[in-house]
Amino acid sequence: MSNEMLLKYGCNPNQKPSRVFMEDGSDLPITVLNGKPGYINLLDAFNGWQLVRELKKITGLPAATSFKHVSPAGAAVGKPMSDTLKKIYWVDDLGELSPLACAYARARGADRMSSYGDFIALSDVCDVPTAKIIQREVSDGIIAPGYTDEALEILKSKRKGTYNIIQIDENYTPNPVERKQVFGVTFEQGRQELLIDNDMLANVVTENKDIPDDKKIDLLISLITLKYTQSNSVCYVKDGQAIGIGAGQQSRIHCTRLAGQKADNWWLRQSPQVMGLQFRDDIRRADRDNAIDVYIGDEYEDVLAEGTWQNIFKVKPSVFTREEKKEWLAKNTDVALGSDAFFPFGDNIERAYKSGVKYIAEPGGSIRDDNVIETCNKYGMAMAFTGIRLFHH
Repeated sequence: MSNEMLLKYGCNPNQKPSRVFMEDGSDLPITVLNGKPGYINLLDAFNGWQLVRELKKITGLPAATSFKHVSPAGAAVGKPMSDTLKKIYWVDDLGELSPLACAYARARGADRMSSYGDFIALSDVCDVPTAKIIQREVSDGIIAPGYTDEALEILKSKRKGTYNIIQIDENYTPNPVERKQVFGVTFEQGRQELLIDNDMLANVVTENKDIPDDKKIDLLISLITLKYTQSNSVCYVKDGQAIGIGAGQQSRIHCTRLAGQKADNWWLRQSPQVMGLQFRDDIRRADRDNAIDVYIGDEYEDVLAEGTWQNIFKVKPSVFTREEKKEWLAKNTDVALGSDAFFPFGDNIERAYKSGVKYIAEPGGSIRDDNVIETCNKYGMAMAFTGIRLFHH
């Protein structure tokens, strides 16, 4: 342990000098076991660690998150996976997976395009099954409270031995007041230590008051994820994992649409049309993910054109028509949705409904709350007003 760590540069190569240090003179709460993490890596690491620590605390399950550019691309707890999920997450060949490995597979798989080159945070000691998943993914680094000897050796083999591996002191508690500087001006505030638990879901304002316990867990996962997502942010969750996160949008409806499109893509990847794609044996994992993303989108011709599809598929796929996609998307139900601030208009609910949302948690407090509630009632949704805003900047 030491009081400071010098970094190669800040957010960009021209931003020097750069370091992280403890103002109070104490030791840093982390030990770098391998690699040389940078400024953005550490921002992702510290935000991600807080997220998974809270998920584990509230659910009792191992948790993982996949961070990119100071927001999670995915977050999940260690629930078992169906054979379909194992296949779309490319882990169906790895045999028995631990709960922690399931958590990371889910976190990585929610939005594989965004997770490419991620920084990983784990709530528990990294085990071999989890390390084996990470070993073959493109990733910048990992933070966890510990590593088994074999898992550590597997991770050290990544990126020609330069993979960033950080161990954090799980007993570290930061000062309750935090500071940062912007343009030479110091900002100070109390840390966001708000406990997110079932009490936050007690005020159900819709006609439908029924939120089953497993859906309450999904809503709590969405709120905890939002707590560490750049605002404005909206998070769709199903069966213990985020399936669509919209971060950093100036307009809430754009945020809802972005996260909703990601949730739709997650569900479309499970369709018979996508599950039946026959990829060439020599195609790279990232190219495979990209091809699926294009195939299920509006520009599908980019991968089905003559002279192109042969580089990707063994057999030319049929077009996944708009009607087929609409029919498949209608089968995604019982999705939970959290928002870091109130929905100002019912259009957000209309968009959420199209992605299977039935349960919502949002602060409330808009002058048009009545319109938002009315729209929820139209679709039989259950919505809780938390009374708490979760902006993160």
